[in-house]
Amino acid sequence: MSTPIALDIPHSLGKQGVRDRLDARIGKVADAVPGGALVSRSWDGDTLNFSIKAMGQTVASAITVFETHVHAVVDLPMFLLPFASMVKGAIEQGAPKLLK
Repeated sequence: MSTPIALDIPHSLGKQGVRDRLDARIGKVADAVPGGALVSRSWDGDTLNFSIKAMGQTVASAITVFETHVHAVVDLPMFLLPFASMVKGAIEQGAPKLLK
């Protein structure tokens, strides 16, 4: 069982600009997690689905690209729920840098 963290991040890049940046930089997301590794990634329309393995847990995530924002959903396993606020804060700080 998992608990999702969802948030919207504004941008002014248009859909293709965001897709290009995500394709080039999604590996940096795993680098930001201690011991994290990107284990899968695939596009389904305008949604990038990816998984990161960290602390023996797999964290499934999805980023849906819209013209003016992205909607990110991170499904935290129960084991990582105590870190939910830290994860959300890290996304809020790191996502705009990822899209620049």
